[in-house]
This record gives sequence, C-alpha cells and structure tokens, in this order.
Amino acid sequence: MQSLFSLLHVLGGVVFLFGLTLSLPILVAWLNEEPTLNLFVKDLFFTCGAGFLLWGLFRPFRRELRIKDGFLLVALVWAGLPLFGMLPLLSYLDISVTDAYFEAVSGLTATGATVLTGLDDLPASINIWRGEMQWFGGMGVIVLAVAILPMLGIGGRQLFKAETPGPMKETRLTPRIAQTAKGLWLIYAGLTVVCFAAYWAFGMSWTDALMHAFTTMGLAGFSSHDASFGHFDSQALEIIAITFMLVSGINFATHFNFVRSRTFNVYNHDGEAKTFVLTVLISGVLIGVYLWGMGQYSDIGTALRHAVFNTVSVATTTGYATTDFGLWPAFAGLWMLLLGTFSTSSGSTGGGIKMIRARLLFLQLYRELNRLLHPSAHIPLRYAGAPVPNQIIFAVLVFFFVFTLTAVIMTLIMMATGLDPVTAVTAVIATLSNIGPGLGQVGPSGTFAVLNDFQTWLCAFAMVLGRLEMFTFLVVLTPAFWRK
Repeated sequence: MQSLFSLLHVLGGVVFLFGLTLSLPILVAWLNEEPTLNLFVKDLFFTCGAGFLLWGLFRPFRRELRIKDGFLLVALVWAGLPLFGMLPLLSYLDISVTDAYFEAVSGLTATGATVLTGLDDLPASINIWRGEMQWFGGMGVIVLAVAILPMLGIGGRQLFKAETPGPMKETRLTPRIAQTAKGLWLIYAGLTVVCFAAYWAFGMSWTDALMHAFTTMGLAGFSSHDASFGHFDSQALEIIAITFMLVSGINFATHFNFVRSRTFNVYNHDGEAKTFVLTVLISGVLIGVYLWGMGQYSDIGTALRHAVFNTVSVATTTGYATTDFGLWPAFAGLWMLLLGTFSTSSGSTGGGIKMIRARLLFLQLYRELNRLLHPSAHIPLRYAGAPVPNQIIFAVLVFFFVFTLTAVIMTLIMMATGLDPVTAVTAVIATLSNIGPGLGQVGPSGTFAVLNDFQTWLCAFAMVLGRLEMFTFLVVLTPAFWRK
C-alpha cells in the first residue's frame, strides 16, 4: 500500500505540471479574445488542483522509485493524462467522451490521428492546445518531470529508463539523470524555436507557425487545417518541414553530443542516423519516379515534390499530407506505411520499431545465413564496430515478434467488427506505430471518426502501446509484476 501511495504522490506532481501547460492556450485565447478563455482557465485550476491534492495527500509516503514503480507510473501517466488533456476539447467541441479521449491520446502519444473536422474554423487556442500536447508527448512528459521532480525529493532514474526508448535507456549522457533530461529538453525547445521562426518567416501566421512547430518537432502531425500541410501550398514551407522532420527523427542523444562537442562528426559516427536519412530520402525519390511513371503526375518535378514530402512525413511518423496519397497506387501508400514502422532512430520523437532494431535484425539474418554455410564457425555480430551481446539480439527478436503479433491480433479484431481490410490493417499500423493517417477510410482525406466506439478505444490502446514501445505497458499486465 505504501508503494501505491508513493506512486500517487509522484503522479500528482506530473498532473500538476501538466496542468500548468494550459497557460499557453490561455494566453492565446486572451490575445485573440476567443470564447475559450474561461474554459481553459477552469481546466487549468481543475487539473492543477487535482495534481496538487494528490501530491500533498501522499507526500509523507515519498521515496525513491523502484523499477516496478517506474513501469506502473509511466503506464498510469500515459493512460491517465489524456483524461485531463481532453477536458478543453470536451468542453468546447460537440464530441463524445470516446472521441475526446482518443484525440487527447493521439496528442500525447504524438500520433496525429484525429476524429475532428472543421479545423480551419476552430479557435487558435484549441488547435495550439492540440499541438502543445503533441510537443510534450514527442519527447515525453515523464522526461520533463524527472528534470523537476528530484527537487521535490523524488528520484527520476527509473522513470527515465521506463519512458525513454532504445539505447538511451542505458546511456548516461551526464552524471545526473535530471541533467540529462534538462539537456534534452533544452535542445528540443531550441530546435522548436528555430522551426517556429522559419515557418513564420516564410508565410505562416504566428499561430499556425507555433502549432506546426510543435507538431513537426514532436513528429506528431496535427494541423490547424483540414487540408493539413497542403493548405499552405508552399515549397519553401515544405522544405522547412522536411528538414525539421528529419532532424527530429535522429536520436536526440546525438544532438546532445553535437552541442557538447561542436563537431558534425557525431552525426557521421551515428550509423543509425545515416541509414534513417538515406532510406527515407531515397524512398521518397523512388516513389516520386514511380508515381510519374504510372501517370499519377504529368511532370517529374510535381511528382517528386509530393512524393518526397509525404514519404518523409509518413516515414518519420509525423503524418502531414500535402495531397491525398490514399488516391495514389496502393504500392506507394503501403511502402510509405512500411517505412513508418521502422525508419526513425531510437531516442528520437518518432514511433515504430526504430531503425536500430531493423538493422540488428538484418545483421542477425546475415549471420544466420553464414552459419548455414559454416556451421562450426564462430560468427560474432558487430554493430558500429562493437560486438552485440546475444541478449540484445534476443530482446530485439522478441520485440519484433510482439509488435507483429499485436498488429495481427488487433487487425483481426478490427476486421471482425466490420471494417474493410485496408482500413483495418492501416488503422492498426498507423496507431501502433504512431504515424497518424492510414489508408482507406482513415486515409489523409478522412478521419478516425468513421470508427465506432469499440474500434476507437482499441486504436487509443494501440497508440499508448506504441508510444511506450510495448513492453513498458505490457509488463504491467503480467501476473509476475504484481507478485511481492
């Protein structure tokens, strides 16, 4: 029981911090004299009040978190924060609790799947709140919390390990975990400011620039326009978006090391980053040539413009669209979605399996083929010049198996509830990989509002699973987790 109370104390601190983020839409609503001002103020006081109450009531039970505590708290936060994040949407929009929760989950998991239409007519404060949730979700609300909660006497190491994907789980960039979290957030915030300035300088309004800076850096994809990025019809803005989407798809530990060393060699030494960028850009060019060859566009320039932008967007799990790529030949759309399942680097704000796992799987495949030819040979697996322990290979194989099995089971459930195969498959892939739009009824010209309540809750669960890379959430559901 004491363990539960200590968790509630930390959870209260996270909820309180989350409530403070409502200050930005309050400022926007006040500057624009929008009718949302009062509801945002009420929601801020309610969220901060609930968080402060939990934090204060259970403060006597505070203690250093154990591994199990970290996993449970992360699961509680990512399932519980959307309940507070959906309040402004529920108060202002004529939508159900299911749809409001789905939209908030999509925001905080940096997915970008939406159930909303009429985005152009929404108050700027509502759209910026949607974008701000994605910005915080991109790097992780928990990582922000561990930078501050230690001041309250709460150790953050287990939270950081449970929340952060990939190799960063075991990499200490600075001696203190709070220093690491602060460093990552400063880089993240600094890049967001530069992205905002670039968008604003090349023609976006300041509110559009702010929202799209949030959702670009978070690789999230919410837009303030129903036509998504196609609303602007600007090559300059598309180039800016491509640049920052690629930057955000690289491990932020690499950016961190670049800031410390002031040398671009850190990127050259990051094999995962190079593979990610080359894979995405080459795929975009090839898809553009394919679309031109198939007669989808009359000139190669237009084909390349739309293909590269939308391929980068989907592959980085952002989800912007400049055109309805659901109308392209199925091969192109499926290629893009496949890229979205694995392209981004670990430690980035993107979702999916991550490039490092994909590379290790290919290396393992090559090793197994060599073993067939040389059964008695000792063939070590090496990555970036260093041997890779078998336990890491086993973990990658298990992760890939669980990811695939989860996708198959969820797809079968979605089809059993009446969805056509294309919509069912791509809706699951798009939410489990935190991509956003899929194909079929949930393509870039549609929304997830076509789903019934059960299908919507299943997709919301898939988004949380994908954001926490499966195991962080699934481990809480195992009987062994609850044994003393």
